[in-house]
Amino acid sequence: MPRSPRAFRLAPLVLAALCAMPAVHAQNQAVAPTPAQVSPAVDQAYTQLMASPAIRKLLESVKADHERTVEELKTLTEIEAPPFKEQKRAEAFLTRLKALGLPDAKIDAEGNVIGLRKGTGNGPKLLISAHLDTVFPAGTDVKVKERDGKLFAPGIGDDTRGLSVLLSWLKVLNDNKIQTVGDLMIVANVGEEELGNLRGMKAIFRDHLDIDGMVGLEPSPDGHVLVLGTASHRYEVSFKGPGGHSFGAFGQVPSAIHGMGRAIAKIAEVRTPTFPKTTFTVGTVGGGTSVNTIAPDARMAIDIRSDDMASLLETEKKILATLDEAVAEENKRWNVSSLSVSTKLIGDRPGGRTPPDSVIVEAATRSNAAFGHKTLLRGGSTDANVPISLGIPAIIIGGGGKSGGFHSLAESIDVTDAWKGAQNSLVTVLGLVGVQGVSPALLPKRTARSK
Repeated sequence: MPRSPRAFRLAPLVLAALCAMPAVHAQNQAVAPTPAQVSPAVDQAYTQLMASPAIRKLLESVKADHERTVEELKTLTEIEAPPFKEQKRAEAFLTRLKALGLPDAKIDAEGNVIGLRKGTGNGPKLLISAHLDTVFPAGTDVKVKERDGKLFAPGIGDDTRGLSVLLSWLKVLNDNKIQTVGDLMIVANVGEEELGNLRGMKAIFRDHLDIDGMVGLEPSPDGHVLVLGTASHRYEVSFKGPGGHSFGAFGQVPSAIHGMGRAIAKIAEVRTPTFPKTTFTVGTVGGGTSVNTIAPDARMAIDIRSDDMASLLETEKKILATLDEAVAEENKRWNVSSLSVSTKLIGDRPGGRTPPDSVIVEAATRSNAAFGHKTLLRGGSTDANVPISLGIPAIIIGGGGKSGGFHSLAESIDVTDAWKGAQNSLVTVLGLVGVQGVSPALLPKRTARSK
């Protein structure tokens, strides 16, 4: 399990705004304004980048590659990638990485696709990523359909657009012979959605201890920068009893469903702080064998989230205590001891915050300004949770396009002028790793940790 999130010193108003963000899917977050100031070094680096003829030509190439990128988006979207079954899409992405000049790219043991575009040396290593998996099960119709100027297909925005942008970046960097100072570690990862439990990113940061920062691509409005990783724990809870006939065994055995009902009622009364925002829900329930049977089994799944790990653990402690209380009460009701409860942790997403005054956030802020966007900070549960929890600077930004209908069969993206967002996020990345002969690398190198 990753260590607890490091504590960050934030301005009180900024901290309050960040912690008040709702802990929901990243695309539906509330936002908070970031400080307007960036350091002189960051400002100067981006001034140099935007004034460079080579970078201006590079950005024109991003625009010129737009139509091809959209076709690639359609192709990748139509390759199913359900949770834990991302292999076919991973293989397609790997083929493209190799064709774009990364012959050593590979699929690791967890299923992540990894390629390294090396810099000139002695620069930082920046992970740039998008996730392969979608929330949709095998057999879902993923054929892309065009309607009203939009592309419709499950998973097309979240996060197949990010995958296509990574490939476009690699192509235009190579076509324009742009050499970065730092290394670009290009990753298409597994396990971001549902019970994937961030397994892909956890493996990346377990196996690669020399990563200095991360920029992830997810569908996001222009100017939005995710800096807060909402932590979550998920439990599968099972109640077991002897069961029996609803009439003949009445009064002799406890009901697993009745015990679970007591627990749910108690959970519903748990109080959580609004600051930092902390939430819980019993998301699914099941059990029993027939209407005229005292249930021998029952089960439920609980989701607990918080913008602060200490608050999450305190709420978790209260909720787990209600389970034992409910079982004790149900057993006492019938003067027995035959009902029991067990729990299984099925989801563990660490959390934390990347400080608003860190170089990686200032870089995104300055890049946004160069493209005419005000920066807004937000939070959510994404792949960035893993590096953030380890004290590694990480942000999530958009790759262009206006997406909607996330996690629904009506998911869509409007790719009109989507190249503008791809330009913006690429400039953010280039400022962090530096461009040979144009600007220095802004992202500090870290001291590699030992295993």
